[in-house]
Amino acid sequence: MEYVTLNNGVKMPILGFGVYQIKPSETERCVADALDVGYRAIDTAQVYQNEEGVGNAVKKSGIDRKDIFLTSKIWIVNAGYDKAKKSIEESLQRLQTNYIDLMLIHQPFGDYYGTYRAMEEAYKAGTLRAIGTSNFDPIRIIDLNAFNEITPAVNQIELNVFQQQVVSREIDKK
Repeated sequence: MEYVTLNNGVKMPILGFGVYQIKPSETERCVADALDVGYRAIDTAQVYQNEEGVGNAVKKSGIDRKDIFLTSKIWIVNAGYDKAKKSIEESLQRLQTNYIDLMLIHQPFGDYYGTYRAMEEAYKAGTLRAIGTSNFDPIRIIDLNAFNEITPAVNQIELNVFQQQVVSREIDKK
């Protein structure tokens, strides 16, 4: 497996299995199959409503937790410091783990500054190994970075043959 080293030294597999649009009732089986064939990074989100299935599969896999990289995302209804803090704890419970490798703000809506502060706090406490954003445009990343203590490790964006996002990638890299 190849890895990328994040800005805080955490190593993240470059290939992962995403569970977007996998029904909660099928998630455990799909993640178990992914782990069986060698995937070691699993990407989920609160809004997908399948974190519990991911947690079940990881727990039953027999693979040491430190060898599986879990990413989840805080949904916009959980924006703001208090809601985000509570939602991080709920994600930890559903994923049946005492830490999440990477937690992202799913969308730049609501009080994402409060959300980020809750993530910084959880990062400092060790329950989040890395923090970042998803679907943020470059201006919002620059702004968020200027007014917070911890630089986002990741800005997860859609990237495909039809949407190269050259400018976003250049700015995010900086």
